[in-house]
Parts: sequence; C-alpha cells; structure tokens
Amino acid sequence: MSLSRRNQRAEDRRSHGGSEAGEAGSGPDAPAVRHVLDVDDLSTAEILNVLNRAKADDRVNTLEGRGVALYFQKPSARTRHSAELAVVQLSGHPVTVTDTEVGIDTRESAEDLARTLACYHAIIGARVFDHRILERMAAVSPVPVVNLLSDRAHPLQALADLLTIHDEFGSFEGRTVAYVGDANNVASSLALGVGRTGVGFRIASPPGYGFGEDRLARLRAAGTEVHSFEDPRAAVAGADVVYTDVWASMGQEEEAAQRAQDFAGYTVTPELMDVAAPHAVFLHCLPARRGEEVAAEVIDGPRSRVWPQAANRMRAARGLFRWLTGPPGPTPEQAVRPLTKRGAVTVKGRRR
Repeated sequence: MSLSRRNQRAEDRRSHGGSEAGEAGSGPDAPAVRHVLDVDDLSTAEILNVLNRAKADDRVNTLEGRGVALYFQKPSARTRHSAELAVVQLSGHPVTVTDTEVGIDTRESAEDLARTLACYHAIIGARVFDHRILERMAAVSPVPVVNLLSDRAHPLQALADLLTIHDEFGSFEGRTVAYVGDANNVASSLALGVGRTGVGFRIASPPGYGFGEDRLARLRAAGTEVHSFEDPRAAVAGADVVYTDVWASMGQEEEAAQRAQDFAGYTVTPELMDVAAPHAVFLHCLPARRGEEVAAEVIDGPRSRVWPQAANRMRAARGLFRWLTGPPGPTPEQAVRPLTKRGAVTVKGRRR
C-alpha cells in the first residue's frame, strides 16, 4: 500500500472510529487505534458522531461474532448493565471480569492483562480506582480501551448526560449546566463534554473542593469556560440543568463525616431549583443519597430526569462502541443530515 493511501486510512480511522477487530496492530497498514479515556479524546465532530449513533433507531451488527471485555476493579450497577446490553444490541458478546479473577498488578500486570484480553476482544472496557491503570492498558493494547470510570474521569456518563440534555431541549445551543458539589471525576468529564458542545458550565463547591489548576487548564484547552462559585444560588440562577453527585464517592468513606460538614448548604432543594430557569431539569449520575446532596422532593419530583439519564447510559455506550468498531462512517456533516428529522445532534455555528 502506498504511503499516501496508508495515511488516508489512518486519517479515516481517526475521524470516524472503528475498524474490523483484529486489524488494529496487525501490521504497518493497520489504522490507528482509538482509546477513549476521557471526553476530550473525542473532538466535537466525533462526539456528535457518537451521539447520533446512540440516537439512531436502526440496529447494526458491528460486534457480530466478537467479544467485549468489561473489567470491573470497582463494582457498579448502571455501568455493568448498560455496557453489557449495549454490546448485545450490537450483536456482540460481553464478558464481565472482576478483579478477584485477574488480580491486576498482583496476579499479572495491567499491561499483560490488556495484551491478553486483546487477543479475544474487539474492545476492552475498564472501571478502575486509579486512572493510571487505564493509561498503562491503552499504551500497549492493540484494540480500543474505554474508560468505564476512574478516579479522574467518567466519559460514558458525560455522553449519557449530553444525550439527556439534547433529548430534553432539542439542541445544545444557549444552554447552561450548573453543577453543585465536589469537582470530581463526574464533574470533570461533564465539563469537558459541555465545553465540546457549546453548553455553558458553572460549578458551586465549598472551599477546597473546586477544580485544581491542572484540571482547569485541561478544561480550557477543550473549550470549556468554567464559572466557579461558592454560593450554589449564584451558580444555579437561570440555569437550564442543575446537576449534583454524592458528596463522598466510593473509596472516600473515611472522609464522609468531614465532607458532610463541608458540604452543608449545598443540598439541591426545591428552593434552590426555584432559582434555576422555570424549565430547568435536575440530573444526578446515581447512586443518590436523599437528604444529603439532593432532597427527595427534587430527585423524585417532576423536574427530575434521572431515570431517562440512567437509561441513556446504555444508548451512550452503544453509540461509542458502534463508532469504535463499525466501518469508517460518513463525515459528521453527512451523519447528521439523514438523522435531522429524527432529532440528530448538531451544534449550531460551531465546528472544532
């Protein structure tokens, strides 16, 4: 194959995702492998492409006869069920693996586990405590590695959040998300996603719980303008979406009592929702602790969209897996056009 043709194949792969399993790493003509460890591994056009594939009601068999390894160092309800069913909907076979089975970095290294799983699977998904494990796996894997959650990022949650926002409002244009709580992995990936799609982002956190300078620099590089507040009411005023997460995540149990004190006054209550836009909706990545980060009247009330949001976890995973493993698709403009009458995702006036 000529150099120009080889480069074109690689560029097609970078732009559209996906190739047949087994191509990756199979020789000098193989297309580049795409890993998704956080939302900014995808351009705006690629995010829209993934979201349109998630929204599409056609059924494709991009994983027919192939497996997807789903490694869980950290247990989950929504991630496991949504990812497994997404693979099934693409006619693939999900294989869930827990740390008790493989003993990452005790029984064998993260690198060797990635190399082994890549022998059998088209995609490796991993939900881990330490993001560096994902980076090590991606460094050696000849098939895509997808972050199912880490201490730094939760990209599939962010893609589901974008789907939920688009489903609710029909577009991203002119929308603002207000996040109330810890600037954690969920907040970070959400900020990256809304920045890529032109949605405004505000965050209200107690002192010491906001984004650090390194994270802010990465968010700015991705196109996110972060407006930070200590007063939740200032952050939520006029917002279209109010979002929160638990104050102490899995692995932070020893900090729970201190965090409960520090986050006093940051509960999303009906009174706080009244400060948002009249049409504003409430989102939460779940699991939730009613009476702590959110009042029961909010999460169980008419403005809550947490269950459509949870359902979108499966659609988001299906869209991403389809994009990663399908044949090189049309350009984002071509992909959007046929879906316009079915609610295709677009960002008016923005191209990145």
